Amino acid sequence: MATAASEEEVAARSLLAAVQRDFAGAEGQPRPQNRSVSRDEAEGELSESVLRLLGGRGGPPWLSACLVRAAVQQTLQADLDLFAEKKDDVEGQENDVPNEDFLRFDALLERCLTCLQEISSQWQTQLPPPPTTKRNLYVSIHAIRNTRRKMEDRHVSLLEFNQLFGFTDGVERSYFAVFDGHGGLDAANYAATHLHVTLARHEELVSDPSVALKESFQRTDAMFLKRARRERLRSGTTGVCALLEGERLHVAWLGDSQALLVRQGNLVTLMEPHKPEREDERERIESLGGCVTFMGCWRVNGTLAVSRAIGDIDQKPYVSGEGDVSSHNLNGSEDFLVLACDGFYDAVSSSEVPSLVLGHLQENDGNGQRTAERLVAAAKEGGSSDNITVLVIFLRDPAKVLENFLTNGSGEGEPLFDFGGEGVEVSSDHAG
Repeated sequence: MATAASEEEVAARSLLAAVQRDFAGAEGQPRPQNRSVSRDEAEGELSESVLRLLGGRGGPPWLSACLVRAAVQQTLQADLDLFAEKKDDVEGQENDVPNEDFLRFDALLERCLTCLQEISSQWQTQLPPPPTTKRNLYVSIHAIRNTRRKMEDRHVSLLEFNQLFGFTDGVERSYFAVFDGHGGLDAANYAATHLHVTLARHEELVSDPSVALKESFQRTDAMFLKRARRERLRSGTTGVCALLEGERLHVAWLGDSQALLVRQGNLVTLMEPHKPEREDERERIESLGGCVTFMGCWRVNGTLAVSRAIGDIDQKPYVSGEGDVSSHNLNGSEDFLVLACDGFYDAVSSSEVPSLVLGHLQENDGNGQRTAERLVAAAKEGGSSDNITVLVIFLRDPAKVLENFLTNGSGEGEPLFDFGGEGVEVSSDHAG
């Protein structure tokens, strides 16, 4: 019988062979939409594209992340002037915005895929060593369009954050995010592509993650506003993200997507959403010359029901792109973390979440699969007609969470991340 190590090696070599087979020759190369990206956007756009291409080919996720990092790095270390496309008069760009140098993304991606093939061939001879990890997480994800015409939510789950960005300092990191777009898909797509890249490249991520998160929201907003000006985009997105860094949890947000933590079966409030009716938000908006009015719900200038978001170029500065951050020590008794958009929280109160998750575990003998699906169903049953996205990140074995709750309502004494299998269950129903 093959050992776990040899099984992983077989899976790794199978992925490398798939890259060689599927991208062999020009006919095997995908045909991206011919568009331009700024130099600041290149890493995020390439990483997202290559991750998607590798996503359906199996193999260890850490190896996919390492392949993406190596191929993107090699591509960006080349002379990018070869891909440059000078935009002297970009349609929709404001006169007071300086011109930028843009890169032809189709040519850039073609080069990146060539690098990917070359690296895969080299690694067939000598596989990189797998990461050593003490943190094993189980992530359940479910997203639906519901009754809305379009699906404008996006989510990110990066268990392999260190491998994707080359961190080797021994501190384990994982990143999760939910973005709830409005007025179109562009802002949510952009944030889901670029925020974690901006965070990874922030100069203070290692020394002060909370500062890095806060400033990464602002930088991503500024980057998107540049694209919005040149492409005449009007969309926006709220967002909430969680960075697990060693035994610390950092949560950053703007708008009304939310995160909550459950410890020993009890709710731990991590944040307060940004809504126009909050007294401090109302005062901020009115001090800038805006107004908050009630039109079915409280709205900024009679339009948006959130007071902070990435994008929404027509509502800046009243709708702020500045996020808030909270940081928390993890002591080993945490059960799970939930990230979700307002389509969930408008129909399910935070106080209901622990019992819903624990009830699902009890009904399924401690099996955490489809936990997010159960929460989404609760929101639909509660009357939500909005897009709904839910991420549940179990910080301990779901069976242990249930066992401890049933015996004494406490997870005290159980080691953090003490279960044997790492996995991600992802289900989505964009058709509603």
